[in-house]
Amino acid sequence: MKKLVAYITSGYPEKSFSIDLALALAENGVDAVELGIPFSDPVADGPLIEMANHKALELGFKFKHLLEISEVIAPKIDTLWMGYFNSFYQHDLQNLIPLAKKIGISGLIIPDLPHEEALAYKELFDLNEISNISFVAPTDTQERIEEIVKESKKFIYMVAYAGITGSGVSENLQPILSSIKKYTKTPVYVGFGVNEKTAKEKVKGADGVIVGSAFVDILLQDGLSYGQKVQKCSKLAQIIKNKINS
Repeated sequence: MKKLVAYITSGYPEKSFSIDLALALAENGVDAVELGIPFSDPVADGPLIEMANHKALELGFKFKHLLEISEVIAPKIDTLWMGYFNSFYQHDLQNLIPLAKKIGISGLIIPDLPHEEALAYKELFDLNEISNISFVAPTDTQERIEEIVKESKKFIYMVAYAGITGSGVSENLQPILSSIKKYTKTPVYVGFGVNEKTAKEKVKGADGVIVGSAFVDILLQDGLSYGQKVQKCSKLAQIIKNKINS
């Protein structure tokens, strides 16, 4: 069974909604929730997620809200934190990683922390049994792929193209997926540009997909009630999970 990871922007439009949405997604085919930490300059994210980030900050998102959301959902669905390095660094990783373990967080996704710099924190992650998710991009050389994935944990985040999330750019991922699988047995999940239209194609040769902008687009639809947003996201999750496994 191929896996579905759903990204949602923490605290948008409010903390209780994020909790309700994550728990609903868990019941509708989502295998893991990636809680995005709102940040003022989310360089790897497209306009939809960037907008949700800014709106969450305008509404008063604080890091403590991420912790409060996580404490409720982590016992019920595999939960990861996705954020830019500054968001973690300013809360002192030496204290934050053990706290994440205590809450039940299984991994961190830090798109602006290069592999070489992440090695400085490897012992801290390993000691607390939390995965620092590895990224591989189509532009990486064979040598770099081997280096990145040899000690990868949980899953590898395969960036579907060199760009930002939410773009419709298409790439032939089969050669690089084959390269990754030569060097590791860690599952590979494809992210960036994955939605109900592209999921079936993107998951070929991979073990799962990561979907963000397609869910956040629903969160940004002001004409919908909270209940309608949860319902639409749940339906979308069902559709994508069925497509990647059909």
